[in-house]
Amino acid sequence: MTNLDIGIFIIYLVGIVLFGSSFYKKNKTASAFTLGNKKIPTWVITMSIFATFVSSISYLALPGQAYLTNWNAFAFSLSIPIASLMAIRFFVPLYRKVNSPSAYTYLEQRFGPWAKTYASVMYLLTQLMRAGTILFLLALPLHILLGWNITTIIVVTGISVMIYSLLGGIQAVVWTDAIQAIILIAGALVCLLVLLFSMPGGYTQLFETASLDHKFSLGSFSASLSDSTFWVVLIYGMFINLQNYGIDQNYIQRYMTCSSEKEAKKSALWGGLLYIPVSAMFLFIGTSLFSYYHALPGALPDGIDGDKVFPYFIVNQLPVGLTGILIASIFAAGMSTMSTSLNSSATVILTDFFKLPESDPNTARKSMLILYLSSLIFSVLSIGIGVAMINVQSALDAWWKLASIFSGGMLGLFLLGYFAPKVKSKGAIMGVIGGVVVIGWMSLSPLFIQEGPMLKYVSPFHNYLSIVFGTVVLFVVGFLVGNLLYRRKTSFKSQK
Repeated sequence: MTNLDIGIFIIYLVGIVLFGSSFYKKNKTASAFTLGNKKIPTWVITMSIFATFVSSISYLALPGQAYLTNWNAFAFSLSIPIASLMAIRFFVPLYRKVNSPSAYTYLEQRFGPWAKTYASVMYLLTQLMRAGTILFLLALPLHILLGWNITTIIVVTGISVMIYSLLGGIQAVVWTDAIQAIILIAGALVCLLVLLFSMPGGYTQLFETASLDHKFSLGSFSASLSDSTFWVVLIYGMFINLQNYGIDQNYIQRYMTCSSEKEAKKSALWGGLLYIPVSAMFLFIGTSLFSYYHALPGALPDGIDGDKVFPYFIVNQLPVGLTGILIASIFAAGMSTMSTSLNSSATVILTDFFKLPESDPNTARKSMLILYLSSLIFSVLSIGIGVAMINVQSALDAWWKLASIFSGGMLGLFLLGYFAPKVKSKGAIMGVIGGVVVIGWMSLSPLFIQEGPMLKYVSPFHNYLSIVFGTVVLFVVGFLVGNLLYRRKTSFKSQK
């Protein structure tokens, strides 16, 4: 990178930190820190919801996947309208009625404190792993391509996000999210235009080359449940996005920051729908990179493949100045996701684990202290996980897998609470046990059983379907057990 590119990147990083920190004066109460006093413009929350969808993983992985294979991942995006419509029909009105900064207060109301604690702990575990993983994956390509120290990148990025998120609260998070979303869209558009007009045979060559290799294919349309077919990815996307919209604190908190239910519905709908064309653009970049390097054999060094192709193109092929903007846009995607996790996790810790009496005159001060300390500790742990992944990725991958298994029951528990009013705590507990066992079997059996007589017990299904089957089993078991217990209780009362 040239000095100009490095300068642009540093200006962006410092600018975001200063801008986010400028909300400190408006951030003196717990309500301001967690909900922004419900005075944040709708378009800002919309862009923040979109930015929550897009992380540095998406920014690099989608082009990398399209470069290596095809547009199969786009089936995930096509499931978003279903989740968006369910959000505005069911989820937004419910959470606005509950009127709590935490998504998991509803589960406590339905099934008791255990349900809230279970969901809150699983959420915090997954967010810690998510933030640490994003910091690591954000630093990895820059370390490989630019030679920057990977630990330094992780620490500097983590501290930068911590500063403005801690000082500025949710207002800093959503406003910086909005700016970062605009930067990452603009950066991707610039890169796509450069690719289109850099083809030796013109932009038509791009489409011809990609079409010959079936790069625009959405994948197989077969009925197989063991492969990443169009239908498997679509169904997986439906359940993951329902989990995002229905039980993920990152999204629920944004519903609550809106000034009204109507504005919250607008943000939920358009924030999700915006991801569809943007994800298509990322995939098209990957397809374009395939055609570009196919037309220029030898231009891509050995060892540069998959997720590394897009960063290599940014550093080596873009004009001076644009490289700095694109590197900034990759960081924008990662920083927006981490800041969201940080603020939402602090909110969950305060709301779900500390019962501060409103009558106590020191409650306001104690609440802010808890929020600040939670943000600080979460940031330090995330940075630690990111640094640890440099040498012990296998152990942390296992932790991530386990956290995903336990959090996989959250969607089913919410659906059970909402759509099965007769089911009480005992039925829900049995459902959670059943769902977690199924998700654990589908996720872990292929890892631990690879040969021998036990091989027949390995899950034959694609791992994308673990959340699908786990959610269905949780709901069905909880529904059947809960209704059976309800009938017995009703019958016993009638006999008395």
